[in-house]
Amino acid sequence: MNLFSEVKDLVLTQLDALVAEGKLPEGLDTKNVTVEPPRDASHGDMATNAAMVLAKPAKMKPRDIAEALAEKLVADPRVEEAGVAGPGFLNLTLTAATWQAEVAQILTHGRAYGRSGLGAGKKINVEYVSANPTGPMHVGHTRGAVFGDALASLLDYAGYEVTREYYINDGGGQVDTLARSVYLRYLEAHGQEVSFPDGTYPGDYLIAVGEKLKDKVDEAYIGQPEEVWLEEVREFATEEMMALIREDLAALGVRMDNFYSEKSLYGTGQIEKALADLKAKGLIYQGVLEPPKGKVPEDWEPREQTLFKSTAHGDDVDRPVMKSDGSWTYFAPDIAYHYDKVSRGYDALIDVFGADHGGYVKRMKAAVAALSGGTVPLDIKLIQLVKLWKDGAEFKMSKRAGTFVTLRDVVDQVGPDVTRFVMLTRKNDAPLDFDFDKVLEQSKDNPVFYVQYAYARMSSVLNKAAAQGVDISDAAISRTDLSHLSDPAELKVAKKLAEWPRLVEIAARGNEPHRIAFYLYELAGDFHALWNRGNDQTELRFIQDGDPQATSAKIALPRAVGVVISAGLGILGVTPLEEMR
Repeated sequence: MNLFSEVKDLVLTQLDALVAEGKLPEGLDTKNVTVEPPRDASHGDMATNAAMVLAKPAKMKPRDIAEALAEKLVADPRVEEAGVAGPGFLNLTLTAATWQAEVAQILTHGRAYGRSGLGAGKKINVEYVSANPTGPMHVGHTRGAVFGDALASLLDYAGYEVTREYYINDGGGQVDTLARSVYLRYLEAHGQEVSFPDGTYPGDYLIAVGEKLKDKVDEAYIGQPEEVWLEEVREFATEEMMALIREDLAALGVRMDNFYSEKSLYGTGQIEKALADLKAKGLIYQGVLEPPKGKVPEDWEPREQTLFKSTAHGDDVDRPVMKSDGSWTYFAPDIAYHYDKVSRGYDALIDVFGADHGGYVKRMKAAVAALSGGTVPLDIKLIQLVKLWKDGAEFKMSKRAGTFVTLRDVVDQVGPDVTRFVMLTRKNDAPLDFDFDKVLEQSKDNPVFYVQYAYARMSSVLNKAAAQGVDISDAAISRTDLSHLSDPAELKVAKKLAEWPRLVEIAARGNEPHRIAFYLYELAGDFHALWNRGNDQTELRFIQDGDPQATSAKIALPRAVGVVISAGLGILGVTPLEEMR
């Protein structure tokens, strides 16, 4: 169901025929031959670089190869014209019947149109959000959550077996700080006046947690030293925060397959096991690191530590895994966690990190390469910051959190669908402006509205056709004579629809779900343009009064648009709307 792949297969078949006829030498490597849309639509429907990439190994002029190949390709009933341009570019124009047949394919296969076997038989782990369980998720986590969830859905659509995973950072000192902050709220719940020292969490969201702790233990911890209550309060507070985070994720439509606790790595031999694996490979040693580049901190001193030889796998410097006092560095449990992922048999790993984790990329890639023997690729996607705007000014404060805008602040104001779509209107490594006023506008400048409106228009067309007695089932429409779809404006929409399977594979290969949002906006634009032309040209209207057969053919196009938009929005986690209010 990928017309571009089908035409590429045709090109490769005809190249083989030219070899068999002695017009091309044997043994040519065709792996770099492509078929894709031309940069300029006026040049045709598809373009192939076959002649350009084969000319040098064939010791022939590109134009000679292109002309011989063009003669072969025009014999195929799908190809209307094959033209050679410049030194040897080959542009193809396909017949109207080919595009009409593609519309029928969409209606026949429904939302399965565009699904790919790209990842068939492959398991992939997508770790995202992974916020510290110390408070509600902020807007930065929101973008990472949406990106990771859409990426997981995209990979699933492309045929991968996907695990959505959240790594709970509950093994570090920040969880002790959370416990101390909850203890202060616990004392407050008992009527005591408290103050929050620097480094604690003063947000109002812990008031309810302190009340719950009071309900659980009553006065048992009042006046008690920290060693009595710290561990139990830490566990209690972490559970409460994770319950809050799960609620926030659910409000955004995000549901994880697995929550993995960092704490579970400590005292269980997991870290030791991972480092033993690296040591057996000669990658763990005792050494002294060079001083940090730039200004050296006053408290820095050369000391022997246990180091991972990450430079053997592309890192800039080797990394400590154990401090000189025998305690683990932050990197050690991360190695163990990824060792566990590799051990679970994944074929590929993806980590979605905040932009502030850029310095972690090389070391983590080095660790996974070492642990897997280079067989399991790790792709790390950094999520850039989100700047919020409202009423023309930057929007920063949240009364509930005290210091930042929470995920729930955003979702409560604009809804999960708008939040999710807008978070994908920029590539993950580009900053994003989120304007609360503009994302609710009903205009072309608001991509959420523009795409939803296209789907709503499609629904209204089908309702009108049904009211005139036309069978609007996909099965009936797909069997209609679609030769009525012959105007260039109609074929333009059909051609855009045919790009969908190819686009899915490109987006999945690059782990780039934003491409789906971009494509849907472009498709909606082509559809709206066709709709507007129908206002002036009656023959382009979807409802052809008095001609049910023509109507059945005409509505095939908006219905196909609806199918693809629905599939695309499904990947993004956005609900298509049948009417706009």
